[in-house]
Amino acid sequence: MKVAIVGASGAVGQEFLRVLEQQNFPLDELVLFGSSRSAGRTYTFRGKEITVKELQHNDDFKDIDIAFTSAGAGTSKEYAETITKYGAIMIDNSSAFRMDEDVPLVVPEVNGDDAFNTPRNIIANPNCTTIQMVVALKPINDLSPIKRVHVATYQAASGAGAAAMDELVKQYSQIERGEEPTVEKFAHQLAYNVIPHVDVFLDNGYTKEEMKMYHETKKIMHTPDLDVSATCVRVPVMRAHSEAIWVETEKPISVEQAREAFANGQGLVVVDQPAEKKYPMPLFIANEDPVFVGRIRKDITNENGLSFWTVSDQIKKGAALNAVQIALYMIAKGHFNK
Repeated sequence: MKVAIVGASGAVGQEFLRVLEQQNFPLDELVLFGSSRSAGRTYTFRGKEITVKELQHNDDFKDIDIAFTSAGAGTSKEYAETITKYGAIMIDNSSAFRMDEDVPLVVPEVNGDDAFNTPRNIIANPNCTTIQMVVALKPINDLSPIKRVHVATYQAASGAGAAAMDELVKQYSQIERGEEPTVEKFAHQLAYNVIPHVDVFLDNGYTKEEMKMYHETKKIMHTPDLDVSATCVRVPVMRAHSEAIWVETEKPISVEQAREAFANGQGLVVVDQPAEKKYPMPLFIANEDPVFVGRIRKDITNENGLSFWTVSDQIKKGAALNAVQIALYMIAKGHFNK
Protein backbone atom coordinates (compact mmCIF):
# COMPACT_ATOMS: atom_id res chain seq x y z
CA MET A 1 0.00 0.00 0.00
CA LYS A 2 1.54 3.27 -1.16
CA VAL A 3 -0.06 6.46 0.17
CA ALA A 4 0.42 10.15 -0.62
CA ILE A 5 -0.47 13.33 1.23
CA VAL A 6 -0.89 16.42 -0.95
CA GLY A 7 -0.58 19.62 1.07
CA ALA A 8 1.60 17.94 3.68
CA SER A 9 2.82 21.17 5.29
CA GLY A 10 -0.63 22.62 6.02
CA ALA A 11 -2.60 22.21 9.24
CA VAL A 12 -4.69 19.34 7.85
CA GLY A 13 -1.67 17.79 6.13
CA GLN A 14 0.12 17.68 9.45
CA GLU A 15 -2.99 16.18 11.03
CA PHE A 16 -2.95 13.48 8.34
CA LEU A 17 0.55 12.48 9.47
CA ARG A 18 -0.57 12.20 13.09
CA VAL A 19 -3.79 10.35 12.27
CA LEU A 20 -2.10 7.82 9.98
CA GLU A 21 0.32 7.09 12.84
CA GLN A 22 -2.42 6.88 15.48
CA GLN A 23 -4.63 4.64 13.34
CA ASN A 24 -1.70 2.35 12.53
CA PHE A 25 -2.67 2.74 8.88
CA PRO A 26 -1.51 -0.27 6.81
CA LEU A 27 0.85 1.45 4.42
CA ASP A 28 4.26 0.41 3.12
CA GLU A 29 5.36 3.77 1.77
CA LEU A 30 4.29 7.36 2.37
CA VAL A 31 5.00 10.14 -0.14
CA LEU A 32 4.51 13.82 0.75
CA PHE A 33 3.71 16.56 -1.76
CA GLY A 34 3.48 20.30 -1.39
CA SER A 35 3.89 23.61 -3.17
CA SER A 36 7.23 24.93 -4.37
CA ARG A 37 7.48 26.76 -1.02
CA SER A 38 7.03 23.53 0.94
CA ALA A 39 9.19 21.31 -1.25
CA GLY A 40 12.34 20.21 0.53
CA ARG A 41 10.90 20.31 4.03
CA THR A 42 11.25 17.09 6.00
CA TYR A 43 8.78 15.41 8.35
CA THR A 44 9.17 12.34 10.52
CA PHE A 45 6.75 9.43 10.11
CA ARG A 46 7.25 6.16 11.95
CA GLY A 47 10.82 7.11 12.75
CA LYS A 48 11.77 7.92 9.16
CA GLU A 49 12.47 11.33 7.65
CA ILE A 50 10.38 12.06 4.55
CA THR A 51 11.16 14.97 2.24
CA VAL A 52 8.28 16.89 0.68
CA LYS A 53 8.24 16.72 -3.12
CA GLU A 54 6.91 19.54 -5.25
CA LEU A 55 3.49 18.74 -6.71
CA GLN A 56 3.84 18.73 -10.47
CA HIS A 57 2.07 17.43 -13.56
CA ASN A 58 4.18 14.30 -14.00
CA ASP A 59 4.08 10.56 -13.24
CA ASP A 60 4.74 10.78 -9.48
CA PHE A 61 1.37 9.19 -8.70
CA LYS A 62 1.87 6.16 -10.95
CA ASP A 63 2.21 3.67 -8.07
CA ILE A 64 0.09 5.50 -5.48
CA ASP A 65 -2.96 3.63 -4.15
CA ILE A 66 -4.51 6.43 -2.06
CA ALA A 67 -3.86 10.18 -2.19
CA PHE A 68 -5.15 12.34 0.65
CA THR A 69 -5.39 15.88 -0.73
CA SER A 70 -5.72 19.02 1.34
CA ALA A 71 -4.19 21.86 -0.61
CA GLY A 72 -7.28 23.91 -1.50
CA ALA A 73 -10.02 23.58 -4.08
CA GLY A 74 -8.02 25.22 -6.86
CA THR A 75 -5.12 22.80 -6.49
CA SER A 76 -7.46 19.81 -6.25
CA LYS A 77 -9.21 20.77 -9.48
CA GLU A 78 -5.96 21.45 -11.31
CA TYR A 79 -4.22 18.22 -10.28
CA ALA A 80 -7.13 15.75 -10.03
CA GLU A 81 -6.40 14.15 -13.40
CA THR A 82 -2.66 13.97 -12.67
CA ILE A 83 -3.33 12.29 -9.31
CA THR A 84 -5.96 9.78 -10.49
CA LYS A 85 -4.96 8.90 -14.05
CA TYR A 86 -3.03 5.75 -13.04
CA GLY A 87 -5.74 4.50 -10.69
CA ALA A 88 -5.01 6.22 -7.40
CA ILE A 89 -8.07 6.94 -5.25
CA MET A 90 -8.07 10.66 -4.42
CA ILE A 91 -9.75 11.44 -1.10
CA ASP A 92 -10.13 15.18 -1.26
CA ASN A 93 -10.57 17.47 1.71
CA SER A 94 -11.47 20.60 -0.28
CA SER A 95 -14.85 21.83 -1.52
CA ALA A 96 -13.87 21.21 -5.15
CA PHE A 97 -15.95 18.11 -5.90
CA ARG A 98 -18.39 17.73 -3.00
CA MET A 99 -21.56 18.39 -4.95
CA ASP A 100 -20.48 16.74 -8.23
CA GLU A 101 -22.95 13.97 -9.06
CA ASP A 102 -20.19 11.55 -10.06
CA VAL A 103 -18.15 12.08 -6.85
CA PRO A 104 -19.33 10.41 -3.62
CA LEU A 105 -19.43 12.57 -0.48
CA VAL A 106 -18.66 10.20 2.37
CA VAL A 107 -18.84 9.93 6.15
CA PRO A 108 -18.10 6.26 6.89
CA GLU A 109 -20.48 6.00 9.86
CA VAL A 110 -23.32 7.24 7.66
CA ASN A 111 -22.80 6.24 4.00
CA GLY A 112 -19.54 4.29 3.81
CA ASP A 113 -20.60 2.15 0.86
CA ASP A 114 -20.92 5.25 -1.33
CA ALA A 115 -17.09 5.20 -1.42
CA PHE A 116 -17.18 2.27 -3.84
CA ASN A 117 -18.92 4.26 -6.58
CA THR A 118 -16.02 6.35 -7.86
CA PRO A 119 -16.17 6.76 -11.65
CA ARG A 120 -13.53 9.52 -11.45
CA ASN A 121 -11.45 7.84 -8.71
CA ILE A 122 -12.32 10.81 -6.48
CA ILE A 123 -14.04 10.74 -3.08
CA ALA A 124 -14.94 14.03 -1.41
CA ASN A 125 -14.55 14.67 2.31
CA PRO A 126 -17.48 16.82 3.53
CA ASN A 127 -17.29 20.15 5.30
CA CYS A 128 -16.26 19.82 8.95
CA THR A 129 -19.55 21.17 10.33
CA THR A 130 -21.54 18.74 8.17
CA ILE A 131 -19.46 15.73 9.21
CA GLN A 132 -20.07 16.04 12.93
CA MET A 133 -23.75 16.80 12.43
CA VAL A 134 -24.56 13.82 10.19
CA VAL A 135 -22.73 11.40 12.50
CA ALA A 136 -25.18 12.51 15.20
CA LEU A 137 -28.21 12.59 12.87
CA LYS A 138 -27.72 9.02 11.60
CA PRO A 139 -28.94 7.09 14.70
CA ILE A 140 -31.93 9.43 15.09
CA ASN A 141 -32.84 9.08 11.42
CA ASP A 142 -32.68 5.29 11.82
CA LEU A 143 -35.36 5.50 14.54
CA SER A 144 -37.62 7.79 12.53
CA PRO A 145 -36.84 9.72 9.34
CA ILE A 146 -35.79 13.31 10.03
CA LYS A 147 -37.94 15.90 8.25
CA ARG A 148 -36.24 19.12 9.36
CA VAL A 149 -32.99 20.28 11.00
CA HIS A 150 -32.11 23.62 12.51
CA VAL A 151 -28.51 24.08 13.60
CA ALA A 152 -26.42 26.86 15.09
CA THR A 153 -22.67 26.29 14.96
CA TYR A 154 -20.00 27.62 17.30
CA GLN A 155 -16.87 27.32 15.19
CA ALA A 156 -13.34 27.50 16.54
CA ALA A 157 -10.61 29.75 15.18
CA SER A 158 -8.75 26.70 13.88
CA GLY A 159 -11.47 26.27 11.26
CA ALA A 160 -9.88 29.22 9.50
CA GLY A 161 -6.37 27.73 9.70
CA ALA A 162 -3.24 27.92 11.82
CA ALA A 163 -2.73 31.63 11.08
CA ALA A 164 -6.23 32.34 12.41
CA MET A 165 -5.41 30.56 15.67
CA ASP A 166 -2.27 32.67 15.95
CA GLU A 167 -4.30 35.82 15.32
CA LEU A 168 -6.72 35.02 18.15
CA VAL A 169 -3.86 34.57 20.62
CA LYS A 170 -2.22 37.74 19.30
CA GLN A 171 -5.45 39.74 19.70
CA TYR A 172 -5.75 38.86 23.39
CA SER A 173 -2.12 39.90 23.96
CA GLN A 174 -2.57 43.15 22.05
CA ILE A 175 -5.74 44.06 23.93
CA GLU A 176 -4.05 43.31 27.26
CA ARG A 177 -1.26 45.74 26.32
CA GLY A 178 -3.79 48.40 25.30
CA GLU A 179 -2.99 48.07 21.60
CA GLU A 180 -5.36 47.94 18.66
CA PRO A 181 -5.86 44.23 17.82
CA THR A 182 -4.78 42.88 14.45
CA VAL A 183 -7.76 41.84 12.29
CA GLU A 184 -6.75 39.97 9.14
CA LYS A 185 -8.15 36.44 9.19
CA PHE A 186 -11.67 37.27 10.39
CA ALA A 187 -14.28 39.86 9.44
CA HIS A 188 -13.94 41.45 12.89
CA GLN A 189 -11.99 41.10 16.13
CA LEU A 190 -12.64 37.59 17.46
CA ALA A 191 -11.15 38.00 20.93
CA TYR A 192 -13.92 38.74 23.49
CA ASN A 193 -16.41 38.45 20.64
CA VAL A 194 -18.49 36.10 18.48
CA ILE A 195 -18.93 36.67 14.74
CA PRO A 196 -22.13 35.41 13.03
CA HIS A 197 -20.30 35.19 9.73
CA VAL A 198 -18.35 32.16 8.43
CA ASP A 199 -17.44 32.22 4.72
CA VAL A 200 -19.00 34.62 2.20
CA PHE A 201 -22.61 35.79 2.12
CA LEU A 202 -24.84 34.61 -0.72
CA ASP A 203 -27.86 36.28 -2.34
CA ASN A 204 -30.31 34.39 -0.10
CA GLY A 205 -28.79 35.92 3.07
CA TYR A 206 -27.09 32.67 4.10
CA THR A 207 -23.35 32.18 3.99
CA LYS A 208 -21.59 29.64 1.81
CA GLU A 209 -20.74 27.65 4.97
CA GLU A 210 -24.41 27.50 5.93
CA MET A 211 -25.47 26.35 2.47
CA LYS A 212 -22.77 23.65 2.52
CA MET A 213 -24.57 22.13 5.49
CA TYR A 214 -27.88 22.34 3.61
CA HIS A 215 -26.67 20.65 0.42
CA GLU A 216 -24.12 18.20 1.84
CA THR A 217 -26.46 16.74 4.47
CA LYS A 218 -29.02 15.85 1.79
CA LYS A 219 -26.38 14.15 -0.36
CA ILE A 220 -24.69 12.18 2.43
CA MET A 221 -27.92 10.97 4.01
CA HIS A 222 -29.68 10.32 0.67
CA THR A 223 -32.57 12.50 1.82
CA PRO A 224 -33.37 15.08 -0.87
CA ASP A 225 -36.49 16.20 1.03
CA LEU A 226 -34.67 16.89 4.30
CA ASP A 227 -34.66 20.61 5.13
CA VAL A 228 -31.61 22.07 6.89
CA SER A 229 -31.34 25.65 8.11
CA ALA A 230 -28.00 26.70 9.61
CA THR A 231 -26.52 29.75 11.30
CA CYS A 232 -22.74 29.52 11.46
CA VAL A 233 -20.88 31.52 14.10
CA ARG A 234 -17.16 31.96 14.77
CA VAL A 235 -16.31 31.89 18.48
CA PRO A 236 -13.06 32.63 20.36
CA VAL A 237 -12.19 28.96 20.88
CA MET A 238 -8.91 27.54 19.63
CA ARG A 239 -9.95 24.09 18.41
CA ALA A 240 -13.12 21.93 18.12
CA HIS A 241 -16.48 23.04 16.77
CA SER A 242 -19.75 22.92 18.72
CA GLU A 243 -23.28 22.70 17.31
CA ALA A 244 -26.73 23.20 18.83
CA ILE A 245 -29.07 21.01 16.79
CA TRP A 246 -32.88 20.78 16.64
CA VAL A 247 -34.48 17.95 14.65
CA GLU A 248 -38.07 17.16 13.72
CA THR A 249 -38.78 13.49 13.01
CA GLU A 250 -41.78 11.83 11.36
CA LYS A 251 -42.71 10.08 14.62
CA PRO A 252 -42.03 11.19 18.21
CA ILE A 253 -38.79 9.92 19.75
CA SER A 254 -38.35 9.94 23.51
CA VAL A 255 -35.24 11.28 25.18
CA GLU A 256 -34.49 7.77 26.44
CA GLN A 257 -34.73 6.35 22.91
CA ALA A 258 -32.51 9.10 21.55
CA ARG A 259 -29.90 8.65 24.30
CA GLU A 260 -29.75 4.90 23.67
CA ALA A 261 -29.47 5.45 19.90
CA PHE A 262 -26.62 7.93 20.39
CA ALA A 263 -24.87 5.59 22.83
CA ASN A 264 -25.01 2.76 20.26
CA GLY A 265 -24.20 4.98 17.28
CA GLN A 266 -20.91 4.67 15.43
CA GLY A 267 -18.35 7.36 16.21
CA LEU A 268 -20.41 8.91 19.01
CA VAL A 269 -19.81 9.37 22.74
CA VAL A 270 -22.62 10.52 25.02
CA VAL A 271 -21.75 13.00 27.80
CA ASP A 272 -25.14 13.99 29.17
CA GLN A 273 -25.39 14.47 32.93
CA PRO A 274 -26.55 18.08 33.29
CA ALA A 275 -27.27 17.74 37.02
CA GLU A 276 -23.54 17.07 37.46
CA LYS A 277 -22.60 19.78 34.93
CA LYS A 278 -21.32 17.16 32.52
CA TYR A 279 -21.76 17.92 28.82
CA PRO A 280 -19.40 18.16 25.84
CA MET A 281 -17.12 21.21 25.67
CA PRO A 282 -14.39 22.04 23.14
CA LEU A 283 -11.85 22.67 25.90
CA PHE A 284 -11.81 18.94 26.67
CA ILE A 285 -12.51 17.49 23.24
CA ALA A 286 -9.72 18.96 21.10
CA ASN A 287 -7.61 16.12 19.64
CA GLU A 288 -10.27 13.48 20.36
CA ASP A 289 -11.59 11.19 17.60
CA PRO A 290 -15.37 10.87 18.20
CA VAL A 291 -18.28 13.25 17.98
CA PHE A 292 -19.52 13.97 21.50
CA VAL A 293 -23.21 14.55 22.18
CA GLY A 294 -25.08 15.88 25.20
CA ARG A 295 -27.89 18.20 26.39
CA ILE A 296 -30.35 15.67 24.91
CA ARG A 297 -33.92 16.86 25.46
CA LYS A 298 -37.35 17.16 23.89
CA ASP A 299 -38.08 20.27 21.87
CA ILE A 300 -40.85 21.76 24.00
CA THR A 301 -42.28 23.55 20.95
CA ASN A 302 -42.70 20.42 18.84
CA GLU A 303 -44.08 17.00 19.80
CA ASN A 304 -41.85 15.37 17.17
CA GLY A 305 -38.82 17.46 18.03
CA LEU A 306 -35.51 16.77 19.79
CA SER A 307 -32.71 19.11 20.75
CA PHE A 308 -29.10 18.20 21.46
CA TRP A 309 -25.56 19.55 21.50
CA THR A 310 -22.50 18.16 19.72
CA VAL A 311 -18.78 18.92 19.89
CA SER A 312 -16.04 17.51 17.67
CA ASP A 313 -12.48 18.34 16.72
CA GLN A 314 -12.95 19.76 13.23
CA ILE A 315 -9.30 19.30 12.19
CA LYS A 316 -9.40 15.68 13.25
CA LYS A 317 -12.85 14.12 12.67
CA GLY A 318 -13.89 17.12 10.59
CA ALA A 319 -11.02 16.66 8.16
CA ALA A 320 -8.05 14.26 8.38
CA LEU A 321 -9.58 11.49 10.49
CA ASN A 322 -12.75 11.23 8.38
CA ALA A 323 -10.66 10.94 5.21
CA VAL A 324 -8.45 8.25 6.75
CA GLN A 325 -11.54 6.41 8.02
CA ILE A 326 -12.90 6.39 4.45
CA ALA A 327 -9.71 4.66 3.30
CA LEU A 328 -9.78 2.21 6.24
CA TYR A 329 -13.41 1.37 5.44
CA MET A 330 -12.47 0.60 1.85
CA ILE A 331 -9.48 -1.49 2.93
CA ALA A 332 -11.63 -3.45 5.40
CA LYS A 333 -14.06 -4.24 2.57
CA GLY A 334 -11.20 -5.55 0.40
CA HIS A 335 -11.21 -2.72 -2.13
CA PHE A 336 -7.41 -2.49 -2.42
CA ASN A 337 -6.66 -6.24 -2.47
CA LYS A 338 -4.37 -7.05 -5.35
